[in-house]
Amino acid sequence: MSVVLDGSPASEGIASGRVFLVDWGVPTVPHETVPADRVEAELARFDAARAWAAQRLRELQATTEERLGSVEARIFEPQVLMLDDQEVVEGTRRYITENHLAAPRAFEWRMLELQAMWSRTAQPMVLDRLNDLEDLMIRVLNRMLDRPDPSDLARADGGAILVARNLSPSLMVHLDPEHVLGVATDQGTRTAHWAILARSLEIPAVVGLGTVSRNAHTGMEAILDGRVGRIVLEPDASDHAVYQSRRRQIERWADEIVVIAEQESVTSDGQPVSLRANLDLPIEADAARRHGAQGVGLFRTEFLVVGRNSMPSEEEQYESYRKVVEAFPDDAVYVRTFDLGGDKFPMFLHMPREENPFLGWRAIRVCLDEPELFRTQLRALLRATAHGDLRIMLPLINDVDEVRRVRDMLEVEEDLLSSEGIPYNRGYKLGIMIETPAAALEAAELARHSDFFSIGTNDLVQYTLAVDRTNTRLAHLYNPFHPAIVRQLHQVSRVSRAAGIEVSVCGEMAADPLGAFLMLGLDIMALSVAWPSLPEIKRVIRDVRVEDARTAARQALAASTTEEVVKCLVDGMSGSVDLKVFSGRWRLSLPG
Repeated sequence: MSVVLDGSPASEGIASGRVFLVDWGVPTVPHETVPADRVEAELARFDAARAWAAQRLRELQATTEERLGSVEARIFEPQVLMLDDQEVVEGTRRYITENHLAAPRAFEWRMLELQAMWSRTAQPMVLDRLNDLEDLMIRVLNRMLDRPDPSDLARADGGAILVARNLSPSLMVHLDPEHVLGVATDQGTRTAHWAILARSLEIPAVVGLGTVSRNAHTGMEAILDGRVGRIVLEPDASDHAVYQSRRRQIERWADEIVVIAEQESVTSDGQPVSLRANLDLPIEADAARRHGAQGVGLFRTEFLVVGRNSMPSEEEQYESYRKVVEAFPDDAVYVRTFDLGGDKFPMFLHMPREENPFLGWRAIRVCLDEPELFRTQLRALLRATAHGDLRIMLPLINDVDEVRRVRDMLEVEEDLLSSEGIPYNRGYKLGIMIETPAAALEAAELARHSDFFSIGTNDLVQYTLAVDRTNTRLAHLYNPFHPAIVRQLHQVSRVSRAAGIEVSVCGEMAADPLGAFLMLGLDIMALSVAWPSLPEIKRVIRDVRVEDARTAARQALAASTTEEVVKCLVDGMSGSVDLKVFSGRWRLSLPG
């Protein structure tokens, strides 16, 4: 009998194959003391393991830069630096010299001390430094204990689906998409470094599955769906039929990508729709363009800071922004300022311990409280406006004063750039993301201070329904078609039209056929989705009539339950789009 486990989608795609279970965890270290005459030998043993790990990480860094680019390669820098960190090195040496512990035991004790210390000053689940620390423990301890390198995946047969408790960037870059077809983990989030690498490598991945490493074993058959966020272990004939149908549909789209990319994004009754891409990394810009993106609706900038020991320089940021802008010389690129906090924090910021980090110090709040960090980003963004239509987008805005403060900061940086003779586009646009019920209710006033709105449906759903979208236990409650969400979307759309400013949607809801259809019905004619989803959403747009969408949206606005909302949308799309292949997208049952 098949076992179905639901988690969170991290990298799109469907894969089927045999499980290869990866034991990527800290090995058990025996307690061992040594006589005084062996202390020097243990110190040398520790130094040799550090040197080997540093060399190995540098090799991985070089390989990653060659395969994926310099930005992705930089994620190994914190681990390399940590190998020479005095807290790590001197603490381990003291345990060897003063307590006569064997090198593996001394290193383990010191790393556990640091783990406990850092956990007290930050949320352990979101601090990348802890992930780097564990990665080093695994690598160095196995070396000192003369055990095989667990990152050596030579034993994995071709066509494998890797299953693990969690992964690390250094393990992820080993993977060859020709042989590793998918990845499934108990832990992790979409923003984890290794998950970002999975997307760059185009390897389907699902995170937050909870117990997959306990339920699966090497050799077991599995089907993984990185679009929905699901793995099926020991699939039966029915499971195979469903996923084969979905795979064939995706393969047909893949064959048609070149054709679809060149087609206009317009409904069957002639309504143009701007279809843009969401990007995590600059390297994705080329793929987005090939898939038909009309610019970038959400360029996330956290890759520049998360996992870093120091702030990124103005020049480094400027070059990253310019690269994406120049990839779309005729289209707009919406760059979101640092959305830190919640599940993303750089090492150089001293984050407070918070009981509810998603309701705490995050996004625009962090930026306004850290002017040195924020001013450098604003200055780099302004400089990049000289190369194209770059638009600055502020996350998690609730209050008009937040926008005013940013405009004041921008004016200062504009004057400085002008005095230095550095070019920028004086006509750039500044807009905000609508991500909370407060922003939706205050939309009319916020529109007076904004050049555009972009609705982030991921957070809007989370905050409206009080459901943590990273909590797999609550996945069934995370419901983007709740009537309260539909009415807020309508409110924001109506206000933006009255104010004469553009409104777009850049959350995951726009990448769902039912969600895209609803947006059109609410007169939201700009959608931004992950670049692999561009062809299918364009196909949906071209197949439907905007008048049918408006009729369905009016009915959905009058609905009192999620089921009624979905039925209105499905009925409105009937005859235009085959929704059966998408029925698992939001884990909602389609009528009939």
